Amino acid sequence: MMENKYLIAKSCSQAIEMSKSNPDFSYISGGTDLMINKYQKNNISKTLIDLSEITEMKNLQIKEDKVIIACAVSLSELEKNKKINSLFPSLNKAIKSIASPLIRNSATIGGNLLCDNRCMYYNQSEWWREAVGNCLKCEGDICIASGGKRNCFAKMVSDLAAVLISLNALVSVVNNDGEKIIPLEDIYSGDGIYPHSLSAESILKEVVIPKRDSKVFFKKLRERKTLEFTSLTCAISVRDNNIRIVLGGVDPKPVVLDFDKDVTIEEIIVKSSKKCRIVKNDLYSRKYRKKMIGVFIKQGLKKIL
Repeated sequence: MMENKYLIAKSCSQAIEMSKSNPDFSYISGGTDLMINKYQKNNISKTLIDLSEITEMKNLQIKEDKVIIACAVSLSELEKNKKINSLFPSLNKAIKSIASPLIRNSATIGGNLLCDNRCMYYNQSEWWREAVGNCLKCEGDICIASGGKRNCFAKMVSDLAAVLISLNALVSVVNNDGEKIIPLEDIYSGDGIYPHSLSAESILKEVVIPKRDSKVFFKKLRERKTLEFTSLTCAISVRDNNIRIVLGGVDPKPVVLDFDKDVTIEEIIVKSSKKCRIVKNDLYSRKYRKKMIGVFIKQGLKKIL
């Protein structure tokens, strides 16, 4: 039987080396999502590689044309940063909507962006899943939410992803091939089982937000105003002649659409709704969540246009 290990990395390169000799691993920083998954046995990694003591993962830089936030920065630290709040008030609103103040003290920006996709048939205890029947995401042979046998539609639940993509954020990714900067939306695969398109050893090092004159709207649907993961996240940005709609909680990846300002609100709502692959994997009904997409988009556009 393989022994459980907890390793503490002091640099990104050391963490990647640790991953090579411990293939059954998960990275951990705040751990607020991962440890729940381990408790429910949705994550069975034998080795945890701690990134929280890597100095380069804890920096926050405000430059003339961009803001760089290292991915081990806690949500509460961002929430309390007055300069970040003044530059990106929608980001602050999104952070305040996540979990609770106590959890935000530990949770990190990287952890939220890489939060595993969720489904009410998957995010349960092991005995609950065994009683109901294992789904595709836990090595079963059917998606209980949709009834299909090919695709998992577990929903992407990162609220920060929606806002940051609306702001055209980039991310720095470190792996065996070195370091590269890519658009944030590119890290999401659209596969509910393997929701991130990064190689196993890849580390999300930094988020880069360009300073641009954009108006941004953010709103989130959930049963309670604390603790709950999203049932629908809507972020809308307007810059020059472009309207960008970013939706979370209604598809295995962020739904991103760009429109010209002369497109009607009705057309924006129809095209946005059609692109979402909503299934009954949430306590709110599929019909209600789809209807609320239109409600949120209409509210947002009327507010910021």
